[in-house]
Order: sequence, then C-alpha cells, then structure tokens
Amino acid sequence: MAAAGRWIGCNEHAFAIRDSSPVTPLHTLILPKRHVADFFLCTDEERRDIMVLLFRAKEEIMEGDLSVSGFNVGVNIGKSAGQTVFHVHVHLIPRRDGDVKNPRGGVRGVIPEKQSY
Repeated sequence: MAAAGRWIGCNEHAFAIRDSSPVTPLHTLILPKRHVADFFLCTDEERRDIMVLLFRAKEEIMEGDLSVSGFNVGVNIGKSAGQTVFHVHVHLIPRRDGDVKNPRGGVRGVIPEKQSY
C-alpha cells in the first residue's frame, strides 16, 4: 500500500493519491486499502468507497483547475488489458480542451485502430 503521506484522501476502505507518472496534471489514482489485484474481486464496500473518493477527487480537481473540461476514468484488469501494477487502482485523468489533437474515441484509444469510429 502507498505510504499514507502520499494520500490526498481516504475513507474506510479506499484512498486516493496522485499518479507518480501522470498522463495529465492532477492524474489521480483511487485504490482499495486491502490488497486485491482484480477490480471485480473488490467487496461491495470497497467499490462503494472507491466511487465516493472518485467523485470527491473529481470535484476537487474541477474546483482547483478551471482548465479541466472532461475526464477519463479507467481500470486495467489483467496483463492483457495492460495492468502492470497488480493492486486495483482506478485512474481519474483530467482532460483539457486541446490536450491532444483529436480526443474522439477516448478510452477506445487503448486499441489505436479502434479509436476513431
């Protein structure tokens, strides 16, 4: 588990930290406190607390950075889906107008040839 000193928020079953290799400024990760590799194996309580922190982090980012105009939310589950850290973490990635040439397709870009449709 990440050092509590890095936490920017927490509740009974989850905590939030800034990503150490952010895709965009304020990229945030929300993780369960219990070690579990697969999001689908989280308890109902863990998922609830993850979602509470996800919404709280979104609001704090929006209040603190008026340039944020959208978000990507994602979870990689399993090696074939790109998971490299085998502790559940939900990505909250703030987006800004013009941060990429063409944002169409959003998370579909994990398979580049499927991004534009």
